[in-house]
Amino acid sequence: MASVINATGAVVRDEATPEVFAGDHAGAVNTIFRAVHREMASPRAGTGSTLKRDDVRGGGRKPWKQKGTGRARQGSTRSPQWRHGGVVFGPQPRSYVSSLNKKERRAAMIAALSDKFATGAVTLLDATDFSIAKTKDFATFLFGSAKAAKNGPTTLVVFAESELAGAGAHIVRAGGNLEKVGITTNTALDVKDVVGFKRLVLTLEAYQLMVAHLGEKK
Repeated sequence: MASVINATGAVVRDEATPEVFAGDHAGAVNTIFRAVHREMASPRAGTGSTLKRDDVRGGGRKPWKQKGTGRARQGSTRSPQWRHGGVVFGPQPRSYVSSLNKKERRAAMIAALSDKFATGAVTLLDATDFSIAKTKDFATFLFGSAKAAKNGPTTLVVFAESELAGAGAHIVRAGGNLEKVGITTNTALDVKDVVGFKRLVLTLEAYQLMVAHLGEKK
């Protein structure tokens, strides 16, 4: 069950947990882990690069003759043991993209949101008349006071893309500078965001769209 608040922060009513988020998803921990790993690994550039022995310039001539010098035999000054030589097993350009099929991604999102609903960490916002534009007022709206916002729980505010020109614009403007607050849209919401924040504040429109999308039988 989640509380529905209005633009002033007052509780209007309680919303029953939808069926899609009401089940027991204790066995989906591994799926959530894989989804978070994918979301964190895929954006990595993978541009780290070192020169191997064959890539380093110079060193074509044998430094000294094979025998008779009393020193260890050497074939090139570009061998890994030499200064400015090649690097053994160094990083090379690669892709960190990790694949996860749609059913698993959907299951991970449902499981993560279900845990938030089960622990009472979800609040629904009726953003019909939401017009807060100042950071101080927004901090008071979310945490009770601007001072409490510094030590309050990390909070993710999610609004629908269709609200970007209305309530979404006010939320972005007022909450963008709050350290404990994250802001995103329903289409950009990731599993790592759900897991990483202690509290979720969803606008009613974003909430309804998410329930409709995740509740569809695939």
